[in-house]
Amino acid sequence: MTQSEPILSVQNLSKNFGGVQALSDISLDVCKGEIVSVIGPNGAGKTTLFNMICRLYDPSSGQIEFNKTNLLKHAPHDLAGRGIGRTFQNLALFRHGTVVQNLLVGVHSRLRTGVLECAFYLGRTAREERDAREQVEEIIEFLEIEEIRNQRVDKLSYGLQKRVELGRAMAIRPKLLLLDEMVSGMNQEETEDIARFVLDIREALDTTILMIEHDMDVVMDISDRIHVLNFGRRIASGTPKEISHNQEVIEAYLGVSSS
Repeated sequence: MTQSEPILSVQNLSKNFGGVQALSDISLDVCKGEIVSVIGPNGAGKTTLFNMICRLYDPSSGQIEFNKTNLLKHAPHDLAGRGIGRTFQNLALFRHGTVVQNLLVGVHSRLRTGVLECAFYLGRTAREERDAREQVEEIIEFLEIEEIRNQRVDKLSYGLQKRVELGRAMAIRPKLLLLDEMVSGMNQEETEDIARFVLDIREALDTTILMIEHDMDVVMDISDRIHVLNFGRRIASGTPKEISHNQEVIEAYLGVSSS
């Protein structure tokens, strides 16, 4: 696909934890409408990269721009309002809440009514609450989880919990969606469903997607571009075809010798 203006730009990003350098001089762009994957062995620095984009970590050096705005000037709780959503490898759900309640949490992060209006349930509050519930129903239909809408999350299978996690991130209507190991621990059918939903989110909701993923079939099938990390350094970037034929990637990621 033809690349447009970058919606996310990471420039010379490094992160040290004491004497350990988790990331070293990482630069990458994600353009509007792309699905971009970050891959690499365990410990390559992928989640550290996500945590800095989400402002959970401060970089040791470098810059992060989102929509041409310096993201380092914003706190983590500002990101939903700016249009950045995220799923977590370790599920970040309210396990004793229902599916609907978990999705409403995501929608409510965007509401604009104040404490007084909420306390007295004034006009704008009622309208926003009605709109929020309509949005939740749209997400439920989109993710094909109508039958579990009122079930407690902790009673669901792992695959369905992952789908609810995706819905919670969708609920903020993100311009950029960060997906962290969405299909880990899933069977083949569940994996195919998630891959289909990711493509549908990009097409139907005009959402740009940056994902960490170990399932190489998914990465190769749905990514526009791939960045490869190893020991905190970017060793390759390119299309799925280019990455699949890159000998350095094959050696680093698959542990295959060139000899």
